[in-house]
Amino acid sequence: MAWELDTAHSEVAFAVKHMMISTVKGKFTSFAASVSLDPKNVTAASVEASVDIASIHTGEEQRDGHLKSGDFFDAEQHPKMTFKSTSVKQSGTDVTIAGDLTIKGSTKPVTLKGTMEGPAKDPWGNQRVGFSLATEIDREDFGLTWNQVLETGGVLVGKKVKISVEAELIAK
Repeated sequence: MAWELDTAHSEVAFAVKHMMISTVKGKFTSFAASVSLDPKNVTAASVEASVDIASIHTGEEQRDGHLKSGDFFDAEQHPKMTFKSTSVKQSGTDVTIAGDLTIKGSTKPVTLKGTMEGPAKDPWGNQRVGFSLATEIDREDFGLTWNQVLETGGVLVGKKVKISVEAELIAK
């Protein structure tokens, strides 16, 4: 069964250490997904998703511009980040989705872990299902290697990036 992403009730977010002492959070405001899912047989599901890099939003315009530049995502040359599932596992409400993540032309396997809620019927008679998923990547594995060494011996931007996805889907 085909499902459509309800972008008004979904989010793709990230968090990364700044100067090794605080965490900067951000999100992407433009994304899409194509999902095939039978809630009674989740392991047969498939997901293809894309994120518009230019939609990055950290609450700081200058930082967003730097993240879009060639130092990081190079949004002009690589306008989308994509994910394509390779397997789905379920145990109760716990879900694990393995797949290939492509950022800046580099594709690496990642595993998203989290929960599935539903299905449930909304007030208009539509079937909905929700997923809360998370993973952590090393940004340098995807060619996002820009950094600055600090006087204290640390670095300006952490290598590990936590990615979280809140996805609400509507049956087509």
